[in-house]
Amino acid sequence: MSKRAHLSGTFIVGTTSMPIPDAERALITGEKITGYLLSLNHPVGRAKAKFFRSHGYSDDSAQVLAADLRRIASEGQVVEQENTAYGMKYVVEGSILTPRETTIVVRTVWFTDREGGEPRFVTAYPKGEHK
Repeated sequence: MSKRAHLSGTFIVGTTSMPIPDAERALITGEKITGYLLSLNHPVGRAKAKFFRSHGYSDDSAQVLAADLRRIASEGQVVEQENTAYGMKYVVEGSILTPRETTIVVRTVWFTDREGGEPRFVTAYPKGEHK
C-alpha cells in the first residue's frame, strides 16, 4: 500500500482484505438505493441506475441491492482510504452476483465519523468508472 500527500490528509492507495471498521453495522438508507442508485431521473444517479437495472435490480429488489452493497463493505477489498474533513473515506471493491446471475465488480464509497460509528454509504459504481 502506498501513501501520498493529499490536501485533506493521508491518502492511501492499495488493497487490503480487511473490512472497513464496523462493516457489520453499515448504514444504507432506502432513499440512497431507490432515489439515487436505481433512479432513472436522478441527475447524478441516472447512469448508475441504468447499470444496476441492466443487471436485474429494480425498486422491488432494492433490499437485495442494499444487502449486496453491505456484503462488499464487510468482505470486499479496501482500495482507497482517505482522512477527510467529513471523516474517514473508504473505497471498497467487490464482486456481486446479480439478480440476472451475472457477476459484476463494483466499487462502493463509505464514510465513518472520526469518532467511529457505523459506516455510511455514499455511492457505488462499476469498477473502471469514476464516481
